[in-house]
Amino acid sequence: QVQLQESGPGLVQPSQTLSLTCTVSGGSTTTNYIVWSWIRQPPGKGLEWMGGIGYDGITYDSPSLKSRTSISRDTSKNQLTLQLMSVTPEDTAVYYCAREVFTKYSGSYYSRGLDYWGKGTLVTVSS
Repeated sequence: QVQLQESGPGLVQPSQTLSLTCTVSGGSTTTNYIVWSWIRQPPGKGLEWMGGIGYDGITYDSPSLKSRTSISRDTSKNQLTLQLMSVTPEDTAVYYCAREVFTKYSGSYYSRGLDYWGKGTLVTVSS
């Protein structure tokens, strides 16, 4: 059973960098055809995909957040890291990490959806 657990500070000051860690258990961040994503949900709003990192270390960025985000992993600890720079109160949200599985067919990759999610962690940006 794959489990994901987000961790990090619950309060960040405006203009600072938000840093979160996702610890994966019951699975490996290097397993083929898997992308590990960061997703957030601001209060009263929908889910927003922020970016991800694949089994091969390739990162995928959201165009709207690309200039402020950095996603990395530590394979020795089976952890993923999200950094969001220059935060504002609009970055207040519940932050999730999730696993997305792909199937390779005829040279192309097809998503099978997000099958495992962490419980999420609330980050508030406020002075």
